Amino acid sequence: MSHSDPQASEPHVPVPIADAVDQLLVRVGQFISWIFAILMVVILLQVLLRRGFSAGLIALEELQWHLYAIGVMIGVVYAQARNSHVRVDVLHAHFPPFWKYLIEIIGMVVLLLPFLLLVFYHGVEFVHEAYRINERSLAPAGLPYRWLIKSMIPLCFGLLILACCNRIYRDIVLLTRRQQEG
Repeated sequence: MSHSDPQASEPHVPVPIADAVDQLLVRVGQFISWIFAILMVVILLQVLLRRGFSAGLIALEELQWHLYAIGVMIGVVYAQARNSHVRVDVLHAHFPPFWKYLIEIIGMVVLLLPFLLLVFYHGVEFVHEAYRINERSLAPAGLPYRWLIKSMIPLCFGLLILACCNRIYRDIVLLTRRQQEG
């Protein structure tokens, strides 16, 4: 397994619009990555309260889950924007660039995009229902506004759809350039 780009053996070929979108998504990922520092503080505080004072807080426990979920979902967007996700390159590594681009495009259009769109669509419904009933934690001392954390699902999947469409656009441009060059 590797995390190589289809054009890994070639230098980065600029695609201005795609580069700008990727850069924006990477910046979002870098900004949100600070959530892991906050998560560590929340975990340490919860451990201190629980072990030191036998008084852990349910709200802190739930906050840990929420922060971790946000970090992971934005991390997936970041990996897609950086094209640093893991691939199984058993055959892919031996294909010429034309086939690498084509396989990437077909794989994303046929497999990835339909899944992302389905999760996004149902995620919006999920958030709407949580907002409609003003869903909160089942624990009396838990966090309110459950719709707020649930809203991260369609938000992150929307960003992931953007990153995926951007990758498809980039690969189409590079595939077209390669065909024009001969």
